[in-house]
Amino acid sequence: MAIVQVVFHSTYGHVWRLAEAIADGARGVNGTEVRQHRVPELLPEEMLRATGAWDAQQQFAHVPVATPELIGEADAIIVGTPTRFGNMSFQMRAFWDSTVNLWFGGKLEGKLGSAFVGTGTQHGGAESTLTTIYNTFIHHGMLIIGVPYSVREIMNMDEITGGAPYGAGTLSNVDGSRLPSENELSIGRSQGKRVAEFAAKLVG
Repeated sequence: MAIVQVVFHSTYGHVWRLAEAIADGARGVNGTEVRQHRVPELLPEEMLRATGAWDAQQQFAHVPVATPELIGEADAIIVGTPTRFGNMSFQMRAFWDSTVNLWFGGKLEGKLGSAFVGTGTQHGGAESTLTTIYNTFIHHGMLIIGVPYSVREIMNMDEITGGAPYGAGTLSNVDGSRLPSENELSIGRSQGKRVAEFAAKLVG
């Protein structure tokens, strides 16, 4: 049984919705156990309430909080984060900075890593965010899985869409008004399925 861990940080729910699609794609692969966790939210409740994020985060408050030990049990780890100036959110960065004991022990070496993002605009740093996540994976000795061009949705020119060979993505608009499109969710499901298929081969 291959364990696929989807771990995400989401401020207003956009990344969480994409995480759901990715988890659904992974669940479609026989012999896969999908676990879904969120990283701890580090902003104070007062600030979250002032920005509307508190109410938005209640949508996925039922998702258990991730710990380094939990991801150490996985065969594949799929990470989702909002972009922050072309990089992962500080909440996700803090989580990965807490994995130093896994790094010391080589606990993630040879495991599969993949990533997805949410950003406010078309050119808001999605691809640079994905590649910085992969930098972290490489330091852990992980093997990176992206989204191949056989997933035709990443070449969709008929609409504005997130998603790239580096990983699935969604565009929220700067005011958060845009939810993940069906095209973006389809890329996410394909990514989850691909990672789970490789994880099954790895375990097998």
